[in-house]
Amino acid sequence: MGVSGVGKTTIGEPLARALGWQFLDGDDFHPPQNVAKMAAGVALQDADRWPWLERLNAELRRIEAAGRSAVLACSALREAYRQRLTDELRAVRIVYLHGGFELIRRRLEERRHRYMPASLLQSQFDTLEPPRDAIAVDVSASLEECVAEAAAALQHDLRTP
Repeated sequence: MGVSGVGKTTIGEPLARALGWQFLDGDDFHPPQNVAKMAAGVALQDADRWPWLERLNAELRRIEAAGRSAVLACSALREAYRQRLTDELRAVRIVYLHGGFELIRRRLEERRHRYMPASLLQSQFDTLEPPRDAIAVDVSASLEECVAEAAAALQHDLRTP
């Protein structure tokens, strides 16, 4: 989890491969009206987010019920969003990807996202409630270091009862 441009997909895909888990990109689950708002530079409100988070939760519950695991790239910026996202799931660990505003702003300006403009970054930082109990990964490190750090922490948590 983390703000747009922090590397959720960039880190999440190789992390899922390293763990042998399924990868899900939360952006793929947004309804068309959310995509249209963001593409127009309009920040989502909670009323826009709840159905999206419930859809993601249902997908995660389906995967867990099948005995599988997944890495989900999802902003989940507020504690209430993370609670909704993880409701009724037995085994969840949050990996909090974080970095300074200027680093993330530069990354956003260098990439083309299908609907998330760099102009919404400040609203993401304004909404962000850093999680208290998460695996925190500083994205100023290399991609390989970020993936290795998250994978090691998740594998440790899997071995620890």
